[in-house]
Amino acid sequence: MKFLFDLLPVILFFAAYKFAGGAPEASHQFASHWLGDGIALSQAPILIATAVAILATVAQITVVWLRHRKVDKMLWVSLVIIIVFGGATLFFHNPTFIKWKPTALYWLFAGVLGGSALLFKRNLIRKMLEAQIHLPNLVWERLNLAWAAFFVAMGFINLYVAYAYSEETWVNFKLFGGMGLMLAFVLGQGFYLSKHLEEDAK
Repeated sequence: MKFLFDLLPVILFFAAYKFAGGAPEASHQFASHWLGDGIALSQAPILIATAVAILATVAQITVVWLRHRKVDKMLWVSLVIIIVFGGATLFFHNPTFIKWKPTALYWLFAGVLGGSALLFKRNLIRKMLEAQIHLPNLVWERLNLAWAAFFVAMGFINLYVAYAYSEETWVNFKLFGGMGLMLAFVLGQGFYLSKHLEEDAK
């Protein structure tokens, strides 16, 4: 359930885009009324989806705060990025900004992981997981580097799909492609770590 809750803004972005795209005239009228004049018919779905994603992220953080009186830093970062890039998309009626949003978030994650390791000698992946699993120092370093490299690659992949394919393809990739690549990477990490966990158990 937590996994689906974390994905809620992305899922609602996808659903809103598909729903708006299925009723272009009504979506155009709605977007023109709420998001400003001068919106082209083809722009309405992505603008509506962006507005929904912003509201969903705000609602997500509100629910977390009301339940736990504490919000994870990554959620705050996601909120800031969606407001900046999503807000620019809505203000300028330009989907380029929202297409860059996942890349900005991926590269920020990569920068935090890599920068913490290089500048402060802090392995954030180890800090998050060492209470659950025990690994040699070298494996922790490789794990942190692998996640940083993965986020860098995901940022480039997002831009490639955004500029090389249609907007609808990018929206599909944002949910299914991104989630699929993340799942494949996590499974690959699991196979790699299982060998070391077995050795530790022995």
